[in-house]
Amino acid sequence: MGMPVPVPVMAATIQRRLLVNYRVDPDALARVLPEPFRPQLLNGFGVAGICLIRLGGLRPAALPGRAGPGLCAENAAHRIAVEWDTPEGVAQGVYIPRRDSSSRLVALAGGRLFPGIHHRARFRVQEAAGRYQIAVTASDGGARVRVVARLAAELPPGSVFGSLAAASRFFEQAALGWSATRRPGVYDGIELHAPGWHLEPCQLQEVSSSFFDNPRHFPPGTAEPDSVLLMRNLASTWHARQRLVAPASRLRLPPAAASRRDPGQAVKRAVSSSVRCPPSP
Repeated sequence: MGMPVPVPVMAATIQRRLLVNYRVDPDALARVLPEPFRPQLLNGFGVAGICLIRLGGLRPAALPGRAGPGLCAENAAHRIAVEWDTPEGVAQGVYIPRRDSSSRLVALAGGRLFPGIHHRARFRVQEAAGRYQIAVTASDGGARVRVVARLAAELPPGSVFGSLAAASRFFEQAALGWSATRRPGVYDGIELHAPGWHLEPCQLQEVSSSFFDNPRHFPPGTAEPDSVLLMRNLASTWHARQRLVAPASRLRLPPAAASRRDPGQAVKRAVSSSVRCPPSP
């Protein structure tokens, strides 16, 4: 089953992509995954997290850059590293239970022009001297995120990835993401191509998430912050893939991706004004 309308390849500059990673108990992670997905394990843990990405110059790749500046948008995605069975064998990628965007256009076109449902959210961002502070509040109350991180020389001790090179390989091989749609058991696919792929380690200073802090999804101790990785100033293209449909006989529904009420730590009020996207380099 394909996308309901043809989806063009989209081009954009990844101005900033912050990957906030959690190591998660596999049984807890399995309970929030729908069919046909199961947790991809790394050193005995499941891996999940939040992607906080600002795209600049977003436009159909067929349009030349001189056609206009394109769209600039802040986006957040809750991600879970998964695997699933295919006729060719076991495949790997990420399942994305929820996407949020600062762009009204992206939210309106989610599931149509942009694969997957996108919710409107307010983003407050401060970036200076290698320090990143980002707060996300969804308009529907369905997601809250706050992250503070600073560039570092290496991954934190005890990270599930073991090394920066291993982390880079892990995420580069998980470039295909499956997003929830309005139809249970049907997922929109999109694949990231970034030829200049490069990750930098960060030190995590603060994190809260209405998804990972929710004890109904993750009892205490089952989802622990692991690391933060940064990508910046990279050319990229985004390719829609054929929809994935779970067998009806195996269909099960997970709990909601993010609670309307945050049972974890309250997100502190951000001190910066709403972000304005800077021009792409």
